[in-house]
Amino acid sequence: MTVDRRRRSFGPVVLVGLASAGLTALAGHKPWVGFGDAVVNSGGGLGRPEVEALALVALAAWGVLLVTRSRARRAVAVLAVVAGVAAAALAVHGLLDDRPVDIGWFSYDDAQPTPHKTAWGWIALGGAVLTTLAALAAFRAAPGWPEMGRKYDAPAGAAAPAVPLQEQSSIDVWKALDQGNDPTADRTTERPE
Repeated sequence: MTVDRRRRSFGPVVLVGLASAGLTALAGHKPWVGFGDAVVNSGGGLGRPEVEALALVALAAWGVLLVTRSRARRAVAVLAVVAGVAAAALAVHGLLDDRPVDIGWFSYDDAQPTPHKTAWGWIALGGAVLTTLAALAAFRAAPGWPEMGRKYDAPAGAAAPAVPLQEQSSIDVWKALDQGNDPTADRTTERPE
């Protein structure tokens, strides 16, 4: 893949990765089992929090991937791949899980309805697969992607010599605060009492 193609892939790959990880997290939170015409609220514990948690890990990895550089970016892409594969595996397990569902906390006048699977499990599986594919594409193309400028890095230079607060202009005080320095530190004069 040429560098130009890698640069063009940045936006679509990141958007697919973010959207699919977010969709997987949402699907993990929603109920995967319904009863009759009713779908059980996720407060009933019928969602898949483990799928949701792994999708949130992948979502966080996409956020970190945007602000890192070179090798760190590839390492974070690997983390997103692992989270996506694990979320997909747990989604498959949730779709194949046929354990009986305890619905004792429902009250029905007639017989209890038969539980059925909702579409959220399939949505989670599809989102996890898309997250994994996007993370693999990020691992491959990340070296050619644009990076944040160095101006966003933490200042690494030597600290400026301390000037007494009384001799600093208000602009100097604000600049010091913007740079993360305490303009009141290391004062050479005592406060008047």
